[in-house]
Amino acid sequence: MSKVLVVGGGAAGMFAAVFAAYNGNEVHIFEKNEKLGKKIFITGKGRCNITNASDMDTLFASVVTNSKFLYSSFYGYTNQDVIDFFERIGVRTKIERGNRVFPVSDHSSDVIGGLTKELHQLGVEIHLNTAVKKVVGKEKFEYIELSNGKKVEGDACIVATGGFSYQTTGSTGDGYKFARELGHQVTEILPALVPLEIKEWYAKELQGLSLRNVNAAIYDGNKKLYDDFGEMLFTHYGVSGPLMLSASSYIGKKLQEKELKLVIDLKPALTLEQLDQRVLRDFEENMNKQFKNAIGKLFPAKLIPVMLELSGIDPDKKVNLISKEERLAFVSLIKNFTMTITGLRDFNEAIITKGGIKVKEINPSTMESKLVPGLYFAGEVLDLDALTGGFNLQIAWSTGYAAGSNIY
Repeated sequence: MSKVLVVGGGAAGMFAAVFAAYNGNEVHIFEKNEKLGKKIFITGKGRCNITNASDMDTLFASVVTNSKFLYSSFYGYTNQDVIDFFERIGVRTKIERGNRVFPVSDHSSDVIGGLTKELHQLGVEIHLNTAVKKVVGKEKFEYIELSNGKKVEGDACIVATGGFSYQTTGSTGDGYKFARELGHQVTEILPALVPLEIKEWYAKELQGLSLRNVNAAIYDGNKKLYDDFGEMLFTHYGVSGPLMLSASSYIGKKLQEKELKLVIDLKPALTLEQLDQRVLRDFEENMNKQFKNAIGKLFPAKLIPVMLELSGIDPDKKVNLISKEERLAFVSLIKNFTMTITGLRDFNEAIITKGGIKVKEINPSTMESKLVPGLYFAGEVLDLDALTGGFNLQIAWSTGYAAGSNIY
């Protein structure tokens, strides 16, 4: 039996503590907030997207950084294992669009409550409002030092402090500091799954407009960096929504160097020729109307003034006077609605952190440090990140399980 000290009471920390306790260890969680699972509480818009029920290929494909590192942990504790665990502790689940898994109640508090109850039943000691200042170890892990100066010795320490995103939940990068002090390398930290800032005036004009079933491609010159289909939202500073949040994980580093081009296909189900035929039909039905009154079926109302402006066609021009060249340019605009991405929003709006503790220095089967025996890392503090849809929490559960279950 070992004395296990878990630094951080979020998803990875709680899971690691549960499985370390299952092994009969004496387990302590040190959480600087007044309650456990503060970030879980706000995930999935307060509903908590526990995991994703897709097959393993989809799981790995949805990990943006270091997916190969997760091979052992994802197979060691699968998405089905996660669902079974929560069902067993009384948190009933359901599967929604995109194979997203949520609690039946739609309350993230039930996920936190279920985990907290399990921790109490296992006799895990939970120390709230207790910040860790330092993690100490040379030949092996030795002790943690609390902010009040008290030293707590242990046989093993699991650092699960989260990343740098949603700092109001306590994710202030402590784990990176601990890791560096112990000799670990930390890769560059960037906001990920974060909205994008747009240069053009019309992004602000479209604030609040949600577009479904559009295709987005992002280019650095002629090089395509991202291409996907889904839903997006316009905001007062630019664009957000699942499609844009996912894009941010792929383009963040490049955006530090230069602006990028975002191209939206507003009608991806139609080829250029099919769309031209559709527009032609609309024009024929409205040939005596003004252009501004003939395109209502093509776009949401909020988008019409912007498309009129960008088309370069006089809004008052009669449809039957619009030339073939003008029409084809308008069709091309619909298929290539273009904006300039100037940057990412900051960590306060980021769902997760890109970057973290270098995974080459971590044993992928156990999450134990290769530099300091008895020291483990789990969750977002590692250089691992994935797309939206429950994949990041799966990383937290799987790495937390790997760390906790391998301590005896």
